[in-house]
Amino acid sequence: MSEPVAVRRVGILGGTFDPVHIGHLRSALEVAEFMRLDELRLLPNARPPHRDTPQVSAQDRLAMVRGAVAGVGCLSVDDRELARDKPSYTIDTLESLRAELNTHDQLFLVLGWDAFCGLPSWHRWEELLQHCHILVLQRPDADVEPPDALRNLLAARSQSDPTAMSGPAGHISFVWQTPLAVSATQIRQLLASGKSARFLVPDAVLAYIEAHDLYRASN
Repeated sequence: MSEPVAVRRVGILGGTFDPVHIGHLRSALEVAEFMRLDELRLLPNARPPHRDTPQVSAQDRLAMVRGAVAGVGCLSVDDRELARDKPSYTIDTLESLRAELNTHDQLFLVLGWDAFCGLPSWHRWEELLQHCHILVLQRPDADVEPPDALRNLLAARSQSDPTAMSGPAGHISFVWQTPLAVSATQIRQLLASGKSARFLVPDAVLAYIEAHDLYRASN
């Protein structure tokens, strides 16, 4: 009788990370621990289709994320989207990741509530659940109603207990979080005005920003 194959549980959290801050990192760590993931990968976007072009280079953003997660066992960085010379479509990333995983491994796409509500505008969005489960970070103050297309999807695919999602892909569940009131926009504004972003970003990120003179008004 053959040995059962160990199922890996891998999460991905994408973003521009311009710059990565404690809000991103705390959410990532909480999800990784709550879901008992083997790994949660932070995935910097190169040219996100639904966001403004990042203020600093892909190389700088990647270096900051790598510095931020160094030494945190369950968090890692995946740079595959930065290697593309076209917009970062999540479906392409999921197909690429799924090709590297074993058939039974679980893949979790972590999305904020606002991003989740915008799913119907994503490229080939209806195919996402063929490759992953979706974990939505739900906040107590979320006041956006999901569009009808998502209501139907939720009715068919939602599961109340995120830790009980079975199989490699196909379900949606919610993880309740009280977010830290920190935004990359706020941090960029502080730095542009010559103020400190200390304690809003990890020390390694702050050191990188200062060493490379990023986000200053003259940049």
